[in-house]
Amino acid sequence: MLNDKVELLQGTLDMLILRTLLFGPAHGHAIAHAIERGSEEVLQVEHGSLYPALHRLVKQGLIAAKSGVSENNRRAKYYSLTAKGRKHLTAENSKWERLTQAIARIMHPAEEEV
Repeated sequence: MLNDKVELLQGTLDMLILRTLLFGPAHGHAIAHAIERGSEEVLQVEHGSLYPALHRLVKQGLIAAKSGVSENNRRAKYYSLTAKGRKHLTAENSKWERLTQAIARIMHPAEEEV
């Protein structure tokens, strides 16, 4: 098991937030924990990165924010995926697949025949 935390690139964090919200509305803390749990604790989402990303996604119309009450009876903003966000996630997922396959080809080239 890998104990090192991995830093996320801005676009990657946005994609992971959108993917997390595919399962339904969530507040920031729950989004961060879902990403961390889903990555088996390899990815760590810092609040200093998460909240600017959430605000950016709201501004872009990819997610919507609504005030609510958390499971701890605290006021919280709940974020949900918009139709535009779903479309964007689909497009980003395709790009991500191409990118990871291209990197894999470079990192693990096929053995050349002699």
